[in-house]
Amino acid sequence: MSGKLLIIGTPIGNLGDLTPRMAEAMRGCDLLLCEDTRHSGRLLQHLGIEAKLESFHDHNEDGKGERMAALIEAGKTVGLISDAGLPVICDPGFALVRLARQRQMRVETIPGPFAGSLALVASGIAPLPFAFFGFTPHKQGARLDFYRDMAARAMTSIVYESPQRLIDSLRDALSILGDVEATVAREMTKLHEEIANGVISTLLESFSARETIRGEITIVFAAAAKTEPVHSESDLLREFEALREKGMRRADAIKVLAEGHGLRKNDLYKMLMGE
Repeated sequence: MSGKLLIIGTPIGNLGDLTPRMAEAMRGCDLLLCEDTRHSGRLLQHLGIEAKLESFHDHNEDGKGERMAALIEAGKTVGLISDAGLPVICDPGFALVRLARQRQMRVETIPGPFAGSLALVASGIAPLPFAFFGFTPHKQGARLDFYRDMAARAMTSIVYESPQRLIDSLRDALSILGDVEATVAREMTKLHEEIANGVISTLLESFSARETIRGEITIVFAAAAKTEPVHSESDLLREFEALREKGMRRADAIKVLAEGHGLRKNDLYKMLMGE
């Protein structure tokens, strides 16, 4: 006898988006895995569902996979939900789904809203091709690299951002992507939903003028314009050699060139060293 793993979408804010199929799926589970039992408990209470809840998050996901697999193999139906939206995407669950697939277990998905796609279709920005990059890094250096990678792909891009870092993130995006069209979608489907459109500089000015910024934020960026490098590889090599002749260490010379030309140090190193 074999059970199954249900990946169940939940509303991202407005409970009116909860479908009968979502409720039916949760009601039929022997065990529901969730990020926060208190948060999901309120959802189940709203639906009048009595179900066994167990926490399943980034800190315990790896240790629970085998036990969940054993339950499914014993014929149990295990449901996976997140605090909001579809599990697995920027939420726990990937390792469990992968394990279930490797064991050839039955895996079903119950559709639910995804803030990234909702923001995309409301943005008015060309929807195809697009890429979803998840949350931006906390530290500026990593975030700049994050936006450089995005720019290199030259397609509509979607990211999640925290309200505390929105201003810094928009400023970094402007420096890398250029002043492209963007949309900041805040509190999607909730009472105070806001969808702000414009070029990055306009959005940066608008949000910088606010005393506080609250809510969950999704940003959609139009594709960065492709630009030709200002300096050729031979020009960069000459500059590098000139710095070295002045007594500058190799690592320092690469750092100076990278910062001066807006390049990544690792890419510049490989170019100059022939790797």
